[in-house]
Amino acid sequence: MRNDRRASPKRAVAGLLALSIVSAGPLAAGCKSPSQPGASSASDAVRRETQRLDPAQPATFISYNRSITLTSAQRGIMERALSTIPAPCCAKYTMATCCCPCNLAKSAWGLSKYLIAERGYEAPRVRKTVLDWLRVTNPDGYTGNACFTGGCDRSFADNGCGGMNEKQLIAHR
Repeated sequence: MRNDRRASPKRAVAGLLALSIVSAGPLAAGCKSPSQPGASSASDAVRRETQRLDPAQPATFISYNRSITLTSAQRGIMERALSTIPAPCCAKYTMATCCCPCNLAKSAWGLSKYLIAERGYEAPRVRKTVLDWLRVTNPDGYTGNACFTGGCDRSFADNGCGGMNEKQLIAHR
């Protein structure tokens, strides 16, 4: 991943929405089709969005956390969506607050802001997509104790926070 190039918002969104066959396959496999041909549902929309999540996108999501300002109502949606998710790196906290602004938390916050402000998602869809994003970043799952086991300097895939400095993102092994 190249962190030295700033993409335009449209290019960043196009990158976000690029289909990642490797990461999306296991996520899409568990989704059910609508009962009637041609029918569509909210879960299908979430599944399509999840299929487009790319594990190489944390820098883009972190930039959304910095650049997107939510209204009071939108902040409420974000709070409702993330307050029921234990922080993957520190399960004593929720994803809404985490214990610190690590790169993993900032990527989830930025993704949430984008989905709310640009896509109009409500809390359940934001929650589902953030949970799917966390699975994309670490398919083996997070233990919830990375902050207490030296995880701040580990990659997401190694049960870590991806670093504390977004200019020194540790996203991959």
